[in-house]
Amino acid sequence: MKILVAGKNGQVGQSLVSILEQQEEVTFLALGREELDITDISQVSKCVSSFKPDVIINAAAYTAVDNAENEIEAAFLVNRDGARNLAIAADEHDAAILHISTDYVFAGDSSGLYTELDTESPQNVYGRSKQAGEQQVRESCERHIILRTAWVFSEYGNNFVKTMLRLAQSRKSLGIVADQFGGPTYAGDIAHALLSVAHSIYNRKAKFGVYHFSGFPYVSWHEFAQVIFQRALERGIISTPITLTQLTTKEYPTLASRPANSKLNCQKIFEQFAISQSDWRLQLQQIEKYQ
Repeated sequence: MKILVAGKNGQVGQSLVSILEQQEEVTFLALGREELDITDISQVSKCVSSFKPDVIINAAAYTAVDNAENEIEAAFLVNRDGARNLAIAADEHDAAILHISTDYVFAGDSSGLYTELDTESPQNVYGRSKQAGEQQVRESCERHIILRTAWVFSEYGNNFVKTMLRLAQSRKSLGIVADQFGGPTYAGDIAHALLSVAHSIYNRKAKFGVYHFSGFPYVSWHEFAQVIFQRALERGIISTPITLTQLTTKEYPTLASRPANSKLNCQKIFEQFAISQSDWRLQLQQIEKYQ
């Protein structure tokens, strides 16, 4: 099987490369923005035509949620147009596309878990750009799988876990939002899920469409932070406990509005591919790797 990875320098992209380097049965080409500008359809077409992948994994995205409110064109250029270009190239060269999307396509104002069939109603520019990307992928390539995930963290790049550990070096107390809920998801587990799906596609066993994959159990950002600092204390990364204060979303205003409920129902991906939800607590046991 041949896999083309776009966005190799992101959290999921770096996780994919780390795993793919250990898989002798897979030939892969992983490219970053400098090597493959997904917003350039001519460049994308030439790359796909030359490499001839069986599966394209789109791990490239504009993810600066707050900045997107003022950089609308840039967000849509990558998240909508870039996704479309990769999907078109996949369709033209008989490849399948695995496209990563987000919980932010939902308003987050309902109770319970969001399923793949629930109505999309993004509340910020980033979410709208990702929703537009999903639509372009659906329309441009019949052999597509859209994987929505949430609250991504890893040893790579910038994320909530690394931010908390950094702040712990200089702060004795922190206020953390306690009225937004979701499933923290380890990027390495997203990568494993994507590759499992890719193998199913290659073996002609995949059912195409939209799937959810996120971590479990569901928690607030405040609860997530509590576990992070508990692990850090246990592993000697910090020497004294951090005092955490619960904040409401109104008390911690951001440029872009965030969903209050980002809980994704992941039953469909389990039923189709036997992929279970990521256990983020397990992934925090070796918390020193996130420093």
